[in-house]
Formats: sequence, C-alpha cells, structure tokens
Amino acid sequence: MRQQLVDKFLEIYGEGDAVHVYFAPGRINLIGEHTDYNGGHVFPCAITVGTYAAARRRADTDIRLYSLNYSETGMVKASLGDLDYRQKDGWGNYPKGVIRTFTNKGCRIPHGLDILYYGDIPKGLGIGSSASIEVVTGLILKELEGLSDVNMVDIALFSQLSENEYIGAGSGIMDPFAIAMGKKDHAIFLDTSDLSYIYAPLRLPHEKIIITNSQKARLAVDERYQERRSQCRQALEELQRVIAIRDLGELTAEVFEQVQEMIESPVRLRRARHAVTENQRTIQAVEALKRGDIEEFGQLMNASHLSLKEDYEVSCEELDILVEEAWEIEGVLGSRMMGAGFGGCTVSIVRNSAVNEFISKVGQNYEKRTGFCAEFYVVETGNGATVL
Repeated sequence: MRQQLVDKFLEIYGEGDAVHVYFAPGRINLIGEHTDYNGGHVFPCAITVGTYAAARRRADTDIRLYSLNYSETGMVKASLGDLDYRQKDGWGNYPKGVIRTFTNKGCRIPHGLDILYYGDIPKGLGIGSSASIEVVTGLILKELEGLSDVNMVDIALFSQLSENEYIGAGSGIMDPFAIAMGKKDHAIFLDTSDLSYIYAPLRLPHEKIIITNSQKARLAVDERYQERRSQCRQALEELQRVIAIRDLGELTAEVFEQVQEMIESPVRLRRARHAVTENQRTIQAVEALKRGDIEEFGQLMNASHLSLKEDYEVSCEELDILVEEAWEIEGVLGSRMMGAGFGGCTVSIVRNSAVNEFISKVGQNYEKRTGFCAEFYVVETGNGATVL
C-alpha cells in the first residue's frame, strides 16, 4: 500500500522532495454509547482499516488536498492564509479544519502541504472515517513540522475541536482518542470526563467481532443527536439543584434512583437514565473482561441495546431486527446497535463456530423482514495512528 500511494502521489503532484506516508485507523465502540458527552466511560478499539495519507511539504504556503475516494471533487486548494470553511470543498474541510485548529493553538506551521488521502473504511458504517482523516492530518503536521510539544492526545483534542468549531458537529472525544491512541489486541477504557484511560486486553481467540451494516441511511441524525445532548444537559441542571455533580457520568445507578424525581420531564428522565446506566454497564463490562468472562460482557452489550432503544430512543426498526436475529443464533454472545443510531450498524461478538451461521441466517432473515441486504464485516483490533 505504501509504494502504491507514493506512486499515485507523484502522478498527481509531480516529482519533488521526499514523500512521507501515514495511517490512522477507524474505530469501533464495544459498549458505552452516547456517554462520551455526558462525562461517562467508553470502551472503543482501533481497527485495521482506516485512512492512508501521503504528504510532502511545499516551499510556499499553498495547501493542496486530493482524495482517491472523492476523485469527483477534484483537488481542494487553500492556503495557510485562507483556511475558511467552504461547502464546495466537501470532505476537504476536515483536514483544513485541523490545520486551522493547529495554527489557532499556537503551532507554527510555516509550510504549505500537498496531501493525498485514501481510505479503506467502508462507507456508511459510522466507524470514525471523518475522525480518521482529522487524526492522520494532525499526525502529518506533527511529523513534517517537527512539533515535538504536540502529543497524540493533543492531536485527538485538536481533531475534536476542529469537528466542533470548524465543521460544526457536536462530536465527542471518543472517536479521535481511540484512533490516535489505539493498541492492537486492546480496547481503551476511557473516562471522558478527565481523559484518564487504561488499555484493557481484548484477545478473542475463540470469538470474532462482526460489524453488520443495516444499509438504512441515517436521516436528520445531527438534529436528533443535538436534541438528546440538550435533553441530557437540562436533566443535569435539574439534578444539580440537589446534588453536586459536573456530569451525569458521576452518578451510580443507586444515587440516580434517589434523585431522579428532580427531573421534571419523563423524556429527560429516560435520557438521563440511559446515560447513567450505560456508564455503569461499561464499567462492569471492563471488569468482566478482566476476569475473562466474555459471556457477561455479551449480556451487558445486549442490555446496552435495550437501553439505547427504549430510554435513549436512538435505535430504529432495522437495527432492532438485526439485533433480534443475532440473539436467536446460538454462539452470539452479545449484539447491539453501535454509533449515533437511527440507522447504521450493529456490533456483535460471535463464537468462531457460529460466524458462518450468523452471517447466513441474520442476512437472510433481515432481508425477508426489511427488504435491505445487510453487509457483514469481520474486524480485528489494530494500532493507533502511525508513520508508515
């Protein structure tokens, strides 16, 4: 892949100084959904597909960006003096936003850049493709400009800031953190309230992680995502009248039971209950893995789906059917919707002996019930962003 990317880079940009190649993975989140902006824990891991980038410094301050995945857009052009968001630049706004964020944070970026991107993350899975582009761009800036004071956590934070302030999406820290800090055969138990984390071993010699794409397009996700963030924020403010907390993630299920009557709206109560109980499930899931109890881990994944469906109401008929069909297969330890919801994917842990049956039966029954043809991806854990 490295030499192919360099050859394509030279074809597009021409000969010149040395070309450097980088990679940032995608990510999946095993449990801990919609907790990252509520100060709770998440449990993501990097995977082996992601975004490759070949880059070279320029003598001037011009920025030229090209993606093999969006060749119809053509070359996106900007400069260090003009990094304004432009709708016509499409995907190119993601790296532009990272470059602007670095400069706004006081990083010295004196040189322009030529960058070629190629991603092998399947479209529509919701496994961090935008954050992957952002993190790999941050790594390019760190390495090519010798920004020794910038570490990988900084790159994750700058990527999130760019997504929030430049792109205008209310994304949490989980995606860029997992992509920047991933470690093969491990998942990251991340406390989003203070970014403390540990690597938890995730070796599954007898199981596979399977991502199932529902093929149901997400509609108006940003609007509904922001609505739930607002509902959680309002619930938090109501609880703060009687208890000194900064985030919903600080509450145990027991304490929440004692103070939940302060939340005046039944809808906000359900949203807060998910944030609290999902955080507790994530803590319990990591403890189960430490004990080697993969069965309990799977049961907690199942409970996570029910909470996302009933309390947070971010599932949909198609995701529910995928999960229901998965639960019918002997050898499926756990299955739940993953990501923002309203379409997208499920994540399942399946015993090796049941993988073929899982793909066959879930696929057939799902198509019968919905008319959609699901796609299945068996994924492996991988390392975080790196120089190739």
